[in-house]
Amino acid sequence: MDLNSDLGEGFGAWTLGDDDALLDIVSSANVACGFHAGDPSIMRRVCGRAVERCVAIGAQVGYRDLAGFGRRAIAVDPAELTDEVLYQLGALDALAGVEGGRVSYLKPHGALYNTIVTDEAQAAAVVDAVRRYDAAMPVLGLPGSAFLRLAAEAGLTTVAEAFADRAYTVDGHLVPRRIPGSVLHDADLIADRCVRMVTTGTVASIEGTPVPVPARSICVHGDTPGAVAIARRVRERLVKAGVTVRRFTGPD
Repeated sequence: MDLNSDLGEGFGAWTLGDDDALLDIVSSANVACGFHAGDPSIMRRVCGRAVERCVAIGAQVGYRDLAGFGRRAIAVDPAELTDEVLYQLGALDALAGVEGGRVSYLKPHGALYNTIVTDEAQAAAVVDAVRRYDAAMPVLGLPGSAFLRLAAEAGLTTVAEAFADRAYTVDGHLVPRRIPGSVLHDADLIADRCVRMVTTGTVASIEGTPVPVPARSICVHGDTPGAVAIARRVRERLVKAGVTVRRFTGPD
């Protein structure tokens, strides 16, 4: 099972999360590409340290929304969205390249991630960007989403993910952050549910009913308070359960 986290989400003098500590725990790093967070120096530094640790580098692309941290839905024209995703991909890939690495997958961020679960036009726009940039590049997304379906139809490799620290609705979507209980904080509870995800392929919804989560990667958000302790506990509990934690792309 792959363990991924959103990294590089500072900006200029502002830091968010502990990138170095998380890079010692996760197997894949979703690096912010400058639109919702991140800047060239942060992007390059995170890529360099990911290469040192043999952690896969993923482009975490989002809406052009620094003020809202990419968590506000934007009715962007699909053609423009394709160009903006290409821009973010190219920028991160260039910075990864000078550090001896490369972008090996793409994961949408925040509001874009949630929008393309159901929005066919925006989902197709992101798929088109990846197909044009590198048709061999895998994409990470929510099981059952329009995004993963359209990506598969376009011949892209799709990787379904589950969320360690987010609550689920009964239909398998993420509970909106504005709703109490949408973000989980108890490291032991989170670790237990991750073991359940991997061993049974299910997770309890916010209402307590089982929800299928056929995932190949688990995300621990880097900006969640206590993220390092949570990620460490998740990895420890998975390993104790006999699960090998390794990246889904590139060398083992």
